[in-house]
Amino acid sequence: MIKLTNRLSAVAQLVREDASLADVGCDHGYLPAYLIMNGKIKSAVACDINKGPLDSCIQLVADYSFEDKIKCVLSDGLCNIAENECDDIAICGMGGELIAQILDNCTWAKNSSKHFILNPMTHPEILRKYLCDNGFEIQNDIIVKEGRHCYSVFDAYYTGNIFNCDKSYYYLGNIKNFENKDYFNHLLNYLENKLKSGEDFSDVISAIKEKL
Repeated sequence: MIKLTNRLSAVAQLVREDASLADVGCDHGYLPAYLIMNGKIKSAVACDINKGPLDSCIQLVADYSFEDKIKCVLSDGLCNIAENECDDIAICGMGGELIAQILDNCTWAKNSSKHFILNPMTHPEILRKYLCDNGFEIQNDIIVKEGRHCYSVFDAYYTGNIFNCDKSYYYLGNIKNFENKDYFNHLLNYLENKLKSGEDFSDVISAIKEKL
């Protein structure tokens, strides 16, 4: 039986029932295999830019005899994924800048029927800004603790509406639960250090402190 990490469990919970999933940066393929195993999705395309991780995914798919449910593809982002192959798209385990680039390079990303579940390991603020600037609306926005680290997981749909947000939104997004003090204290420390270098993050710092 496959057991997901806290981070991937949060991603899995945001995937829509009976969706076809594209898992970008699939690594070993645990996410799509888990979702197939539990009957939440009907099919998946698992892709990775590197052959090594994809080979591990291919082996996992074979081990569980999911070859008719999960297609494994070598792909740079979504470049080798067809628009009709997926409803939900999970892009996990990479920096916010790279995720934004993957979305920007995808010719069919701006489709209101597509549901993006995103897990930037660094710089979620860069990804949130990209989404706001390019007509995507963020829905759920959560912080997940895994071991000593905390991660952002959020989902978005394309609406075509451009959101001119203040800087604090790019750091706080739609986060409703501020119980994870470690994440926000770390973020405060990061921004206060940036403040010393001359960048003005005073409004963002104040907005975070108001939530704690």
